[in-house]
Amino acid sequence: MDISGFRSDIRLLEGVKVLDLSILGPGAVAGFLVDLGADVTKVEGPTGDYVRQMTWPIINTDDGPLSLMHLHLNRGKQFVTIDLKTDDGRAELATMVAQSDVVIEGMRPGFLDKIGFGFDRLCELNSRIVVCSISGYGATGPYRNLPSHGVAYDAWAGVIAPVVDDDGFCRIPNQVNVGITAGPAFAALAICAALVRARSTGEPAAFEIAQSDAAAYFDWYRIETERAYTRPQSEVTGNASDGLERRAAGLGGMWEGVRYQFYESLDGHVLLMASEQAFWRNFCEGVGRMDLFDRWPGSTYADHARGNTELHSELRVIFRSRTTEEWLAFATEHDTTISPVNTAASLPDDPQFRERLNWVGRDTLGCEQLAFPLHMTSDS
Repeated sequence: MDISGFRSDIRLLEGVKVLDLSILGPGAVAGFLVDLGADVTKVEGPTGDYVRQMTWPIINTDDGPLSLMHLHLNRGKQFVTIDLKTDDGRAELATMVAQSDVVIEGMRPGFLDKIGFGFDRLCELNSRIVVCSISGYGATGPYRNLPSHGVAYDAWAGVIAPVVDDDGFCRIPNQVNVGITAGPAFAALAICAALVRARSTGEPAAFEIAQSDAAAYFDWYRIETERAYTRPQSEVTGNASDGLERRAAGLGGMWEGVRYQFYESLDGHVLLMASEQAFWRNFCEGVGRMDLFDRWPGSTYADHARGNTELHSELRVIFRSRTTEEWLAFATEHDTTISPVNTAASLPDDPQFRERLNWVGRDTLGCEQLAFPLHMTSDS
């Protein structure tokens, strides 16, 4: 299966040439650039990138069994094998650098210097080159040489926590990986910014990013909240609707929420988010229960009716009376805040998903994959 034949419909980076010297997850950096229209060549050593055999599922393609991770991260890239341990290989890479706009290095820190392609050398070959290095823990700090995989960055950042099963064993929960996606996304954003400067001023750029740093930054709200709470209560409080009580950081403070909470519907679950008084009023009017509003009107903003077990019980009964689809129609009709609750398996059947996200077909890439979630409103 020739996944290099994939062509994104988004051509914002058309004409930009990228060299991708990465293995495994960091290949996502150049993958984002492919999705934006860049021309990416992935440089691999004689043994190739073993991402082809990593994780599940494995797709049986015309080229043999290949991992979904490889098919997704490396779609649309051209592949070239170069032995960078040889003089001929390094000479070939030098020629390619001179003809490229961007070099992405996704090995352990110091890889480019080790093979004789530090930033000074790259600038000699191409005075406007943009160089991005991405690694697990970055080029500095005590963990810089620590081998790692994707879950490590989320565990380090406090994004994911162990759960204990019935037998007392610690387990990795079913949770979204943040660092391995956020790191490459932040890197791609920085590359685009550096390209703008290089084309306007001729200046090169070199920067590095750690997937662990990205996982932490992605969770800025909880981390910054905990930091703010180190200051005295007189300086940092909670919302007025909570009597200025400090809540746990992030969604931890939602556990006791009632007007902002999950509820079981007739055929699944919905999320009520009536934290604004206006949305709460609209909900109560819509279900014919203004007595609930009169009794518990709440504050104008950010009121979740925390710990109101009586109201919680009332709402549980109300939400079980309709299907999720009926509640969504109700929310639209009555201008109130109710959301469907999906899983990775059910989401593709959701009408909003079908309207907004597109699949790249299996005939093109060996399996169905999600297209880059950007909608161009003008082709000019």
